[in-house]
Amino acid sequence: MKYCDQCGHSVEYKIPELDNRERAVCTRCGTIHYRNPRIIAGCLPVFGEQILLCRRNIEPRKGFWTLPAGFMEEGETLQQGAARETLEEAGVEVQAGKLLSMISVPHISQVHIFFLAEMTGPQHAGSTSESSEIRLFAPADIPWDEIAFPTVSRTLRDYLQDKTTGTIEHRVSNILPRPRSEGTSE
Repeated sequence: MKYCDQCGHSVEYKIPELDNRERAVCTRCGTIHYRNPRIIAGCLPVFGEQILLCRRNIEPRKGFWTLPAGFMEEGETLQQGAARETLEEAGVEVQAGKLLSMISVPHISQVHIFFLAEMTGPQHAGSTSESSEIRLFAPADIPWDEIAFPTVSRTLRDYLQDKTTGTIEHRVSNILPRPRSEGTSE
């Protein structure tokens, strides 16, 4: 951020009085601009024993498989955002059901939240602007090496593990960046 969204004047980065983090502060009107993590809301849609996945038609990770999910919009609940994203990305109307996972990804300032969603039938869009392909997968056929994001892999694995025990749990976890190896340029 370079300019204040209240008055248009330039901002400087400093720790405001009584705060403990550096913030963008307007040099004219004094408005403190807080940057907060973005929430990704999505569903794990199921029909019978099959799981619906979408092949991404957009970056990042274009061509890889994911659960339908995306950024929440202002004015909607988590469940509304998850259901909207499922409709937009897969062409499937669902009700976001049981909370499955809430995964903090602090190094990219995101929180990913997935709900279980029972599909009323196997119908889905063949493709959408965001998904080049949409398919129902039996658990044994999930393309694990082509899953787009660690949050999706973790949610899928935990759900499938829970299916074997008969109790679907909700989990709260973190995905932290891998430490850099000494002597690498990564």
